[in-house]
Amino acid sequence: MSNPTPDPEDELAGTEQPFVVHLMELRDRLIKSMVAVAVVAGALALYPGPGALYDLLAAPLVAHLPQGATMIATSVISPFMVPLKILLMAAFLVALPVVLYQVWAFVAPGLYSHEKRMVLPLVISSTVLFFAGVAFCYFLVFGKVFTFIQSFAPKSITAAPDIEAYLSFVLTMFLAFGLAFEVPIAVVVLARLGVVSIEQLKSFRGYFIVLAFIIAAIVTPPDVVSQLALAIPMCLLYEVGIWAARLFIKHTTAPEDAAPAAGP
Repeated sequence: MSNPTPDPEDELAGTEQPFVVHLMELRDRLIKSMVAVAVVAGALALYPGPGALYDLLAAPLVAHLPQGATMIATSVISPFMVPLKILLMAAFLVALPVVLYQVWAFVAPGLYSHEKRMVLPLVISSTVLFFAGVAFCYFLVFGKVFTFIQSFAPKSITAAPDIEAYLSFVLTMFLAFGLAFEVPIAVVVLARLGVVSIEQLKSFRGYFIVLAFIIAAIVTPPDVVSQLALAIPMCLLYEVGIWAARLFIKHTTAPEDAAPAAGP
């Protein structure tokens, strides 16, 4: 019985490596990612500093507090721990392109060329969309939400939000809007994997609108402004995802799938 020979059309044939080699490469990639985050954290600690980062994060709320009102810290270590958490979060976000590159460099050798054409655009676009969601929340949504909330505050109450509670609120909102802006990526992946067709995505449009408003009501504060600010972009991005899925499927189809099967 002859030894099996690799398929000459298989571009990955003969590139297999021992499992230990993969573990060593994974270790190296993780170390590089952590070093990148640590370097950015060190730079941000020097300038502008943890306190200034928190002031920047708190600016949308502070701008809408009553005259003379400030935020408070109800825990002894909050003035130290909260800015430190923000510093690490900001460092990770700034270093995210490097981290994602290390992930890409680790998995790319095991991908076919058509798979690389699929994964790399998804990694880049998902990162850009997540940052776009966070920026949309910070620059547009926060101001409207805090104005709406303060308009309902009784005159006898002086608002003095706790810094830890505010950090938790901000992280929840950032995560909600960042993930909401990933709707086109989810639509493209589902369509590319064949889980749903383009026509099924179109027919599901009405159900998705209802689902978007339900999700917005659950993950955002109980005010109509933030709920609309989350639900409406999700609906629009769903339409963008349907359009992008058509283009993505066209340009990332495997050669053997795109070409008609040859006859005997």
